Amino acid sequence: DRRSAPPVADPDRVLNSSKENLTGFLENRAVKRLINQGDTARVDREVRNNGNLVQSVVQFSRPIYLNEVQARTQTAITSGTPLLERLVWFWANHFTVSANKPIITPLAGAFEREVIRPNILGRFEDLLLSVVSHPAMILYLDNQTSFGPNSRVGRRRGKGINESLAREVLELHTLGVDGGYTQKDVSAFAAALTGWTINNGRRMKRGIGEFWYVDVVHEPGPKTVAGKTYTQSGQQQGIAILKELAHHPATARHIATKLARHFITDDPPQAVVDQLAATFRRTSGDLRALTRTLIELDEAWLPEQQKVKTPQEFVVSGLRALGVPTVEGGAIVGSLDSLGQRPFFAPSPAGWPDTADHWTGPDAVYKRIEWALAVGERIAPYLDTPTLFAATSMGGNATDVLLESMARAESPAQAITLLLS
Repeated sequence: DRRSAPPVADPDRVLNSSKENLTGFLENRAVKRLINQGDTARVDREVRNNGNLVQSVVQFSRPIYLNEVQARTQTAITSGTPLLERLVWFWANHFTVSANKPIITPLAGAFEREVIRPNILGRFEDLLLSVVSHPAMILYLDNQTSFGPNSRVGRRRGKGINESLAREVLELHTLGVDGGYTQKDVSAFAAALTGWTINNGRRMKRGIGEFWYVDVVHEPGPKTVAGKTYTQSGQQQGIAILKELAHHPATARHIATKLARHFITDDPPQAVVDQLAATFRRTSGDLRALTRTLIELDEAWLPEQQKVKTPQEFVVSGLRALGVPTVEGGAIVGSLDSLGQRPFFAPSPAGWPDTADHWTGPDAVYKRIEWALAVGERIAPYLDTPTLFAATSMGGNATDVLLESMARAESPAQAITLLLS
């Protein structure tokens, strides 16, 4: 009956909400701006009112980022429901917000906790609406800079529409690049999303750091997207379009293809995609039913290995198999950074690649072996019989060749390195 993933491990209660983190970031940035302008009187007043420590962006964001990475990884290596963690990773990657943009660094982990985790087995429509209206997505794709040219503010300031959010929702989140939409659809959808912004505290302190709909920024009039005209006014217009996109047959096909590629094989059979898409359409995007269909597919249980693990999957599954009880955020970031997948730093809104050709180059494989060697040297003193551990952790995948090679290794550390490699 579960509709969400369990909460992340946060024993020290250090994980703040996106609202708290964004408020701190914006207040800090405002004070820094006053300092640069030489307005010492206003700086003193702001510091008195907000208790702001006037840190750099890195000083403010880094501890938040490391705590999020640590909690996220700790949860994954100790979870009793690992499939749910894999689903969290999948949907967080599907709806990527990347800390490549500095303002997202203190928000990415909270975005995953607040939007992705609660909705992985709910309705796709609810997940989509939550994602698009979250401050992290608004800021990542710059919708706060989008103004209807015929809105009251647009006419006064001469500002126009930013199409980034609308384009990525169509191309990456719903219909897919081959979903049949046009540039006119992107422009109309972007106009419908004008006014979807965040409260940066400049005009209203109450609710700073939260999603904010501003009607005087919204482009008035009906919008036509994917052949359907929407006459709703204000925020309801964007909501109506998102709901329609969430149930579109092209969205069902796009989500089905990505799920099959992630969990089954890089080039999924059309029959597999068709079964998943049919469930999506039949259940109106019920992600719990979709996941059950995925699990019940014969193709998901083939004995031959079909997928190459991403660095994140490689590291977490290795630590999980070794029974590592706790992790440190900086160490995880260092490991995954060296392997080419720094947490929350996807290279683009498309997220991290999900096919073997992106992760199996000679340098990438060598770095995995280096990581396995480093872990083997650290963990070896705590494992009396590495070959027994191999059999219990890998089951039938622990081949005779592997077990024999481990038995002949020069040291327990080398045996563990062979196992992880």
